[in-house]
Amino acid sequence: MKKFLINISLIFIAFLIYYLQSNFFNWFTIAGIKPNLFVIFVLFIGLFGNKSLGTIYAITIGMFIDFIMEEKIGVNLIGLVLIAVLASLFDKNFSKDSRITIIFMVFGATIVFEIASYFMKYILYSINVEIINFIIILFIEVFYNIILTIILYPLMQKFGYYIENEYKGSKILTRYF
Repeated sequence: MKKFLINISLIFIAFLIYYLQSNFFNWFTIAGIKPNLFVIFVLFIGLFGNKSLGTIYAITIGMFIDFIMEEKIGVNLIGLVLIAVLASLFDKNFSKDSRITIIFMVFGATIVFEIASYFMKYILYSINVEIINFIIILFIEVFYNIILTIILYPLMQKFGYYIENEYKGSKILTRYF
């Protein structure tokens, strides 16, 4: 029952993030660039949930965004799945207790997502490569995502440990006994 409620709340948060990204952040752009809250959300699920939960949400959210916003399917899907896999690697190798560590994780995840997205759009749409503009957009989006992570970190951490206890459980004692 707890897992069902967690999934319902995660779905609600995903729709809230979609609303914020499509409506609210249109008013609060930096040089016309909006944050990508879905990168933070999938990273959060991958860190605190398990690998399969993060991948399932990444596939679902990526397909939803591609169906609604993109002409071709797969750009956001592949980028968000990469973030879910990256989050499982971060979970094994880094601590989630430090705000600085989470900031570096968001930094890396945003860069990976944007490079994968740009590369996929280059292949699918045959767009011209404009490295300088891409670097400027990447820098602003990373900055925006980091600022939002700093603001939202206490909520993410509290809810994240609740998800982690439910999905992963405490397996420390089973190693020693």
